[in-house]
Amino acid sequence: MRGRYDKWLLLIMAALVVLGLVAVYSSTSVITPEAMEKCRRKGVEVSQFLFVKKQFFTLLLGLMALFAAYKVRLEHLRKAALPLLVLSLVCLVLVFTPLGISAGGARRWLRLWPSTFQPSELVKLAMVLFLAWYMSLPGFRKDNVRDFLVPIAVMGVFQVIFIKQPDFGAVMSLAMLTLAMLFLAGVKLRYLMALSVLGLPVVVKLVSEPYRLKRVTAFLDPWKDPQGTGFQLIQSFIALGSGGLAGVGPGESKQKLAFLPEVHTDFIFSLIGEELGFLGAGCVVLLFVLLFLRGLSVARNAQEPFSHYVAFGISFMIALQALINFAVVTGMVPTKGLPLPFISYGGSSLIVNLVAVGLLLNISARKGTVAEYRNAERAGTARRQRCEHRPEDQGRSAAALAGRWQKGYGYRRYGRRTPGNSGACGTE
Repeated sequence: MRGRYDKWLLLIMAALVVLGLVAVYSSTSVITPEAMEKCRRKGVEVSQFLFVKKQFFTLLLGLMALFAAYKVRLEHLRKAALPLLVLSLVCLVLVFTPLGISAGGARRWLRLWPSTFQPSELVKLAMVLFLAWYMSLPGFRKDNVRDFLVPIAVMGVFQVIFIKQPDFGAVMSLAMLTLAMLFLAGVKLRYLMALSVLGLPVVVKLVSEPYRLKRVTAFLDPWKDPQGTGFQLIQSFIALGSGGLAGVGPGESKQKLAFLPEVHTDFIFSLIGEELGFLGAGCVVLLFVLLFLRGLSVARNAQEPFSHYVAFGISFMIALQALINFAVVTGMVPTKGLPLPFISYGGSSLIVNLVAVGLLLNISARKGTVAEYRNAERAGTARRQRCEHRPEDQGRSAAALAGRWQKGYGYRRYGRRTPGNSGACGTE
């Protein structure tokens, strides 16, 4: 049943999106010789509004996708969870075909006119929906090893492809997202700990790759190679330090003048820290904290387990990506290619995150809570058990009775009846 959506959630998202447009314009309005040469090679007209116009166009597409996600019925979303996961896998594999695009030593993008698409962003949302669907199945047992290994195996398939691209950031974020949702579902902690121990040698092996090892050494001591592997992190430190308390002023950044690489994408938080200072950067962090808390509130008040898991998974997905980006920019973890949600330049991340917020708004508008759902389900189970002993049902197989009374999950039951309804056993 529809109610009022979470307006605070929408306002927080809007504030982040507007701040992102301003930051993208500020970071790309000054056309450096390198940017001019890159645009000429691609045959693109050079303009100070080039990137912000693309971002605004992507925003319009994302808002339409957000509205569609808000309107979709959760029953249909539940049915689409598995097909969407398969679609994301197909898109991920297509990266290695002629449709794929290589950049910076990695092959992570698909060529979709008039722009590109990064399938790893879709994979995260698809994995959240799949896990929510799987963990809300009536037969899912949180203490069963086989039920635990199924989502781990699915995650492993995607991890292998991510490593092949390579995209170590996507590997770690998908692993943490999957383990967090399984922990929320109540999976035994010893299963999760055992998996972490078994996966540790794999992580060590991946980190020991030469180019990743250089990132780790640059993270530990960026001044050891200030003109090489440590250059980007040092420039980020300079940007954040130059901002001080109140910043140098909007549009007055010096580090965006060909000093800080990827300033409009992965390191856009450094630009915000330089131009708006500690106060501005703190406001951005606060907005993401509030967004996460509102998402948890939506999850807590969700009407049934599938919605509960989806809301938590989406909230954790956005918060985790933001947290990793903050940690990279401030030198707390080695450099990874993860954009800042809603703010960094990039169509794939923006559209997927807007769809994710649309689903949160959709769930927040549904009336009922998990506790009410559980009470209603217990009442529906008791009524079903009474009805199974009716004289007219004698002789019917258990499968026929189960098919008659269990037509889905959540509030949806046989005919138009809900578990909370009282009355006779017949259909309406």
